[in-house]
Amino acid sequence: MPAMTSTAAVEPLFLRACRGERTERTPIWMMRQAGRYLPSYRAVRSKASFLEMCRTPELACEVTLQPIDQFGFDAAILFSDILVTLPPMGLEVAFPEKGPVIAEPVRDRAAIDRLVVPDPVAELPYVMEAVRQIRAGLGGRAPLIGFAGAPFTLVTYAVEGGGSKDYVNTKQLLFGDPRAAHALLEKMADTVAAYLAAQVEAGAQAVQLFDSWAGILSPRDFEEYALRWAKHVIAKLRAHPGVAAARVPIIYFVNGCAPYLDSYATSGADMLGVDWRIDLATVRARVGAKVALQGNLDPGALFLEPDALRVRVEDVLAQGGGVGHVFNLGHGVTPPTNPEHVRVMVETVKARHWSHAA
Repeated sequence: MPAMTSTAAVEPLFLRACRGERTERTPIWMMRQAGRYLPSYRAVRSKASFLEMCRTPELACEVTLQPIDQFGFDAAILFSDILVTLPPMGLEVAFPEKGPVIAEPVRDRAAIDRLVVPDPVAELPYVMEAVRQIRAGLGGRAPLIGFAGAPFTLVTYAVEGGGSKDYVNTKQLLFGDPRAAHALLEKMADTVAAYLAAQVEAGAQAVQLFDSWAGILSPRDFEEYALRWAKHVIAKLRAHPGVAAARVPIIYFVNGCAPYLDSYATSGADMLGVDWRIDLATVRARVGAKVALQGNLDPGALFLEPDALRVRVEDVLAQGGGVGHVFNLGHGVTPPTNPEHVRVMVETVKARHWSHAA
């Protein structure tokens, strides 16, 4: 892990942990922390559609700040959706209650060739304005995480036309026409890299790539189709002057990462997100000290009674050890979760201090 610098005392815990530094306590945020488990979120959602919330900076700002105000998380994450980049590329997306739907999926080279790599500032101005409003609303209380879908996960939605149980159309493209698949992945990767860089220029202080469906791949195909293009995004971000100058941490989250740990650690990201299907200590033993880790409480553990929940939280903290670790769930919080159990989790994390910190 890199040594602590003279700026460590004034930088937020979250950013220091992302860079692999020792921290006096483990910082915490939660995937989907602005979401349906919160009554205050549901109150806003009752007056606007999900897409309207994403496209209205004032509403996106309001719901992003809710969990910071209510629980004191150590980082905020932009309220948006990973699929907002698809319409500017040429793919219209609807968001009914059962999940996103793309009416005209991309399944051949002609459809791929029609897609464009958009200018995110021109085509997604509402996202950039939301970032600016959230930074102002945070007032320095917590850093802001921007995010995007990773190229492979975006491809699964574009090709399947939404979610899927078997991803047969995706695999038909990967194995039936790998050159076309890589052409599509490259367009997604270039779009994502530009989009994340624009979020940083608007004020995001860290960024996360969500590879929610990379876990459907075999290890060799993970390297070829998911990791290869995540590395492409990360390398482009590293080369971007604004991202480099701000030392913006990059987090790569793969849901179902256990089979890929050795290659996962080569992504170039500062921090790897770990789901709950593998112990954090096992991951650390495999990847060593070269990368920070984020995770990895099972979201279902939030249904435990408070005393049992505290035990689970303490176990994750112990495995993280307070060095290069951000506490998080292994995936997003689920809507039936009791907000008071979230409070128990946050308070338990914040109560655990590490004696190794200066």
